[in-house]
Amino acid sequence: MAPQPAADSDSAATGLPADRVLTAAVRHSGGRAAAICLLAAASAAATVALPAALGHTLDLALDGAGEAVRWTALCALLVAAEVLLDAVSAHLTGTTDARSTAWLRRRGLEHLLAVGPRRAARFGHGDLVTRLSGNAAEAGGAPAAAATAVSSLLTPLGALAALVLVDPWLAAAFCAGVPLLVLLLRAFARGSSDSVSRYQRVQGEIAARLVEALAGARTLAAAGTADRERARVLAPLPELASQGRRMWHVYGRAMVGSGILVPLLTIAVLAVGGIRLAAGELSVGGLLAASRYAALAAGVGAVTGRLSALVRSRAAARRVGELLALPPVAYGRRSLPADGTGRLELRGVTAVRGGREVLRGVDLVVPGGTTVAVVGRSGAGKSTLAALAGRLADPDEGQVLLDGVPLDGIGSAELRREVGHAFERPALFGETVGEAVAFGAYDPGPGAVEDAARAASADAFVRRLPAGYGTALADAPLSGGEFQRLGLARAFAHAGRLLVLDDATSSLDSVTELQVSRALTGRVRPGTRLLIAHRVSSAARADLVAWLEDGRVRAVGPHEVLWELPDYRAVFAAEDASDAPAGRAGAAARAAAEEPR
Repeated sequence: MAPQPAADSDSAATGLPADRVLTAAVRHSGGRAAAICLLAAASAAATVALPAALGHTLDLALDGAGEAVRWTALCALLVAAEVLLDAVSAHLTGTTDARSTAWLRRRGLEHLLAVGPRRAARFGHGDLVTRLSGNAAEAGGAPAAAATAVSSLLTPLGALAALVLVDPWLAAAFCAGVPLLVLLLRAFARGSSDSVSRYQRVQGEIAARLVEALAGARTLAAAGTADRERARVLAPLPELASQGRRMWHVYGRAMVGSGILVPLLTIAVLAVGGIRLAAGELSVGGLLAASRYAALAAGVGAVTGRLSALVRSRAAARRVGELLALPPVAYGRRSLPADGTGRLELRGVTAVRGGREVLRGVDLVVPGGTTVAVVGRSGAGKSTLAALAGRLADPDEGQVLLDGVPLDGIGSAELRREVGHAFERPALFGETVGEAVAFGAYDPGPGAVEDAARAASADAFVRRLPAGYGTALADAPLSGGEFQRLGLARAFAHAGRLLVLDDATSSLDSVTELQVSRALTGRVRPGTRLLIAHRVSSAARADLVAWLEDGRVRAVGPHEVLWELPDYRAVFAAEDASDAPAGRAGAAARAAAEEPR
């Protein structure tokens, strides 16, 4: 039995732990993060040293000592060093964020493509875009945020230590308010983490709904339901606003708390410092340094900002981790026999979709070198069978074999080289029309691309384009049928021993379909063809027909034999049964005589 997809397992639902994603990102940018940490530490050292230098300079100036000039220069040098270190750190932080984000996005995209369409279907398209764009960017900022967080801790800790050196009584006065600072930061971390997680989740939900609406924009316009769809897409907006306000409330409470607490602590230090100054146990410069150290030690704003960045990064990393937790499709190392003819065999195949058995115990043998049309009513499981035949999905039970080798035991490169697909709605990739046809695991070359286009009856209209095969794909005015023919051409250019055509001729007129069918046997590399068919003419031209009904194979045989069965003829009820031929030759003649649509 094939393993259940990750989307059906409880373990996958938990996702990859956020800390593991963050650790991987930090490890990837370890050198740069270390450099940021060193720069931040040096900047923190300059920041902590400056108040002491200023205080000592003030004392020297009040005493009229000549060394005040040198100490003034030292203070200026510390200020310049702090500014320079912060500037370099900011530049390095930006480049580190960009590199880490790019690495996370690349890793997420590669993993998404490796898990296969069925497992990836757990997430909506818009949600995937959100995870690989915004969430990856926030998680990618973790290495720099963690590094700069060090300075946000070093500065107050260093200031507190310096305050102890200036006067222990001043440090004692400050430490009386430290528990309140800790409680303030703890409350911020808890409230912010939950609200940020909920906010990012709702963002993904809105994005998923928006992508669905954009995909069906023409249908919405034709139905006049744009207002209703807009309401559906924006239905989670109140929750998004609520979580956004909650984040700002949490942040605002932390800022208000620090705005009250920091001045009180500074006043307490100054009050004790004034008493110590009056008693002659503290200099004026020492009081100046102490007031500055009190402000630095109570720097909740800097710590809160860094903590907020880490909280957002961790919440985003959790969402990226859920995607990375999906296990990729496993491939074997077996090779197909060199003398194989493309024999396809399904043994006891069962496929479950949405809790329903779409295919149930299917046994089917497609002899090598033959064309088999799979027919059946809507929902019979035809497209699922096509996906299993080319291992775009794995069966929940049973095995699929090609030339006697289980598909899950074949290496990825060989499987994709020997099994080709063409779809009803192909997705074309590449900058130009020629690149779209050549797109695949290997480059078939210009000559093979043009031969494949001719076989798919696409060469003529491609040559009429402004730059022929060099026309930019985005600028090519293609009809639905032309688009589908380019998809067929791509499949033909990469045709191996098995070619799966999943309703790939539905947008072609009957004459073009006949030309493509003839090219399959005469101009495309010989091999086995599995054709998901809806037209009588397509079934009639096949060597054999596999008739699916309710997820089972009801019969396999030549079309002219099955045509004698009333239930089989009912499958094609959409066509005029009285005009439908009873044999392959009649169907081909009728298709050739039809005018293009």
